[in-house]
Amino acid sequence: MARRREEQERRDHRKLGSELDLFSIHEEIGGGLISWHPKGAVLRFQIETYLRGLLDDDGYQFVYTPHVASEKLYERSGHLENYADLMYGAMDIEGNPFRAKPMNCPNHIMIYKTHLHSYRELPIRLAEFGTVYRFEKSGVLHGLLRVRGFTQDDAHIFCRMDQIQEEITKLLRLASRVYKDFGFAKIKSFLSTKPPQSAGDPALWAEAEKMLRAALDAEGFRYEVDEGGGAFYGPKIDLKIEDAIGREWQLCTVQLDFTLPRKFDATYRNDKGGEDQVVMIHRAILGSFERFVGVLIEHYAGNFPLWLAPVQVKVLTVNTEVEAAARELWAKLRHAGLRPAIDAGPDKVGYKVREATLERIPYMVVIGPKDVAAGTLSLRLRDGTQVAAVSPEELIEKLLLEVREKRLTPVFKA
Repeated sequence: MARRREEQERRDHRKLGSELDLFSIHEEIGGGLISWHPKGAVLRFQIETYLRGLLDDDGYQFVYTPHVASEKLYERSGHLENYADLMYGAMDIEGNPFRAKPMNCPNHIMIYKTHLHSYRELPIRLAEFGTVYRFEKSGVLHGLLRVRGFTQDDAHIFCRMDQIQEEITKLLRLASRVYKDFGFAKIKSFLSTKPPQSAGDPALWAEAEKMLRAALDAEGFRYEVDEGGGAFYGPKIDLKIEDAIGREWQLCTVQLDFTLPRKFDATYRNDKGGEDQVVMIHRAILGSFERFVGVLIEHYAGNFPLWLAPVQVKVLTVNTEVEAAARELWAKLRHAGLRPAIDAGPDKVGYKVREATLERIPYMVVIGPKDVAAGTLSLRLRDGTQVAAVSPEELIEKLLLEVREKRLTPVFKA
């Protein structure tokens, strides 16, 4: 128990976030509000870019919605009635109350409703990396893991009842791929069923639960059933991942919703020319970028795989004679699409290596006069492994391979 506590302290994302210069929180700005530093922004950008690529391939359409909205929107959606304690107070704008956005779903419904869609157009998948604001008491705030402003990898799928199982299956496959690429091998699944107080036709609930079970079974997900644990508007699936020291984190949630489409009269034209109520699937794979980055920091103890590392390789000079060669290599690495840094200062190379190691940079290239004369490089990994006589071309080729394949361990060995 004591050893695990020590390991948790060593991996604390708040401590590492400061040491690695990733993010900060300032009382002058407000508790629970994150300021991303350049290196943290690079890390977050890599995650966003990766996920956006997968969603583009899966037919999602990206949207942007405002950070504030009229209170009337949340009255209609039911958020003002059911989530008022988590919402910030009203802002008076020309005599009308507005609220900071607590959720993206009402905005996405309004986008969907701008047209009457045919059954042939469904499913329609709207995605947004949407920033929302929720009031949390100061006593529960915790670094990136519990905040007041955060950005969800949010999406809402508008579909027919007969499309639910296929859409859920696709979501489970997407989540599995994402977690594998980030190095999370163990996933736990939970199915939450109809609660005592619920909205909608009981027959629809039964059919929806059947479809969720079928999707989980088809993908080989072993799951626990949380009887009565569903949302009032529909059943849901939650996925938890296990980190490097055995802690569980809930990330993905997939929720079926029969209620909001009815509240907003969101329909589609069926094959007979009439209108049927659309089904809405709420889903997030990572949950929020803030929380997910916090989990990643602790999972890797700051030693990110190459494809995620803010700085991937640092060029270190032995003396001033090789500065020109070092800067030429830095330029080649950057031109190849890598994220290099350079330390051509007057400090001794041993100090430079220690600093780069503390920064948890995956690769260090040490350049001295002999390396320049031979046309090769001396490579050092952050775990202390050293590789001699590497050509610049081999270095670039292998690093790009490691990034492209999203390898979790170094391509270079001793």
